[in-house]
Amino acid sequence: MMFEITLTEWVGYLASLVLMISFLMKNITTLRIINSIGAILFVVYGIMLTTSWPIIITNAFILGINSYYLTKHFIGKQEVY
Repeated sequence: MMFEITLTEWVGYLASLVLMISFLMKNITTLRIINSIGAILFVVYGIMLTTSWPIIITNAFILGINSYYLTKHFIGKQEVY
């Protein structure tokens, strides 16, 4: 059958799609949020592939960088009393 795709493959395709969509965003904050979702999906995908460390490490790093800048962005917007 043409669509005999495993759950692992579906997660990988979804991660790729989310990542590609993130790069269409003009707003950097929106890009980082959507890109982080893609990175999380890629980490899950790496784990589902019987632990593919290159995929896990790379996307965990990307998630960390996105988290750092998103935190910096949102904390910087809070008013100081």
